[in-house]
Amino acid sequence: MSILGILVPISLVLVGIAVWAFFRAADGGQFDDLDSPAIHAILDDEPRVPGPPREPPP
Repeated sequence: MSILGILVPISLVLVGIAVWAFFRAADGGQFDDLDSPAIHAILDDEPRVPGPPREPPP
């Protein structure tokens, strides 16, 4: 039972750090725009310029 005296405070500290990190990210705008990064990943490619036509192999 004495291990609970160590594990409970450690877990409370870890939960507190996780809550702090979440609110810091939320206040910093981390979760403001969730759709644009997915669209930018698709549209990020540069358009391909067609080259000269290939000659067929002999």
